[in-house]
Amino acid sequence: MFVYEKKLEYPINIKNTNPALAKIIISQYGGPDGELGASLRYLSQRYSMPYPELKAILTDIGTEELNHLEMIGAIVYQLTKNLTMDEIKKAGFDAYFVDHTTGIYPSAANGTPYNAFSMQVKGDTITDLHEDLAAEQKARTTYDNILRFCDDPDVIDPIRFLREREVVHYQRFGEGLRIATDKLDSKNFYAFNPSFDRKCNNPNNNNNQKRK
Repeated sequence: MFVYEKKLEYPINIKNTNPALAKIIISQYGGPDGELGASLRYLSQRYSMPYPELKAILTDIGTEELNHLEMIGAIVYQLTKNLTMDEIKKAGFDAYFVDHTTGIYPSAANGTPYNAFSMQVKGDTITDLHEDLAAEQKARTTYDNILRFCDDPDVIDPIRFLREREVVHYQRFGEGLRIATDKLDSKNFYAFNPSFDRKCNNPNNNNNQKRK
């Protein structure tokens, strides 16, 4: 069960609208490496994680990613609040505006709607943890790129906070990977189908004999 606290993890107080910047930042709402995909990835992967420590890491980080999704939504909303039609046209925000007005819609910076194909849940401990490590680095890189376009301190501050949390998550998943490799049989990462490994390494297996 989740307990919702009615405040953001980090305050968002943007004074100046900037729809052009909002078009970029929304990628971390519903883009390929954004917070929506991160939360769904981790909260889904936890069901098949065999160890309580790993379930806890995935639940903790997956829940925090939901808060980060809320932060990105707040940033985009405040950057596009009370826009004039001239501001919309000048920033090239008109294509988004036609479909969504200034509602917050999960899409990438290029306008592609969120697609679950950008994330993976394999049900294999090692595979999923490597997916998570890569996801955190991709999100960190996206925040790096966003910061290159920011000149408003009210935006830079929370974006830097979110970037720092990606680094922390990467470190926690690294700890999780070490826990997993310590617990799994070092000769067999096919934890849920050990017969597959035995079959592949059986010298009497017909496939192995054909390769000789």
